[in-house]
Amino acid sequence: MSRIASTFNALAEAGKTALIPYITAGDPQPDATVGFMHAMVEAGADIIELGVPFSDPMADGPVIQAACERALAHNVSLQQVLAMVKAFRERDNDTPVVLMGYVNPFEVMGYARFVKAATAAGVDGVIAVDLPPEEADTLLPLFRQAGLDLVFLLAPTSSLQRIQKICAVAGGFVYYVSLKGVTGAASLNLDDVRDKVARIRSQTKLPVGVGFGIKDAVTAQQVGRFADAVVVGSAIVRHIAANPADPGQAQQAIVELLGGMRAALDEKEAGEPTASAG
Repeated sequence: MSRIASTFNALAEAGKTALIPYITAGDPQPDATVGFMHAMVEAGADIIELGVPFSDPMADGPVIQAACERALAHNVSLQQVLAMVKAFRERDNDTPVVLMGYVNPFEVMGYARFVKAATAAGVDGVIAVDLPPEEADTLLPLFRQAGLDLVFLLAPTSSLQRIQKICAVAGGFVYYVSLKGVTGAASLNLDDVRDKVARIRSQTKLPVGVGFGIKDAVTAQQVGRFADAVVVGSAIVRHIAANPADPGQAQQAIVELLGGMRAALDEKEAGEPTASAG
């Protein structure tokens, strides 16, 4: 069983929701990333989402775009990102790590080479934001053979047919993008998100995570009452942006944010729906 599946199963048995924080690898400087990863786990993260810096992160808002620019200013490459995961694995062999990025760096490295290198580094899954299932025929068999999960996104505009198509090929969990637009934008309509998560869950046994719009402990708790996972990105990256020359201060702020979210998720009111990994 994969680390992702084992994590979700254990959380479901405990009636808990997964907390999945995102950071961009190499932001604000390459030697800060592994320390951030360990600190986030200690603060209550269940899965780490590690962004691969890219020059045109079209699904991301200005906060994460700027994080990519800071990382790319240090020439952080996909190979360096994998080296960071390998370094993280020296102390943590249990927490799943999912790379999030865009397909171009994976394609440039070569899919077969990337899958081999990612597996060797200790990566558990990949979210390729701009890779639709129609264009994943080459990558999916390689991932499945290596035991890597290819995580797909669903949006508020996804039709039932689209939900069915993506759920049929998804691995690890299904990532529901709760807002129309880019990361860090707008506010959640909880009723709409709850209804969409229920619709997705009716089509898959995979856990359903919700991202885009999780800003604080309150929204994390609200979404955690019906989702299997909450993903928080821009709220974390803002702390890094506010302390570009002081990763230690950024790390302290990240720990406080995630600690509050973890506590809020674990204090869900009795009787509320809990995570239900299939």
